[in-house]
Amino acid sequence: MSFGDVMAFGVLMCAMVSVFGMLAQMYKRRLKYLERKLELTAGQAAEKAAQYATHNSELENRVRVLERIITDGGDSRDIAFQIEALRTADDREVTTQ
Repeated sequence: MSFGDVMAFGVLMCAMVSVFGMLAQMYKRRLKYLERKLELTAGQAAEKAAQYATHNSELENRVRVLERIITDGGDSRDIAFQIEALRTADDREVTTQ
């Protein structure tokens, strides 16, 4: 091998190492981007789950109140009054949110 061949081989090796280094950095940045995107998606999913849980508990409370109204008995005017009171309370909550 001549000196020129050794120099060409050295330059080629340096170029290959540089290209692989750049590709590795690009891959690391892409992984970091995907990880951040996943974190944001997970945060949004957790927030939605909390909203659904809150809404679910509100519905459970309403069902309990309705069950209590029905099982406590009373005349139909009393039941209608209590249900209407629940509706107005519900309307106030919707307008304040």
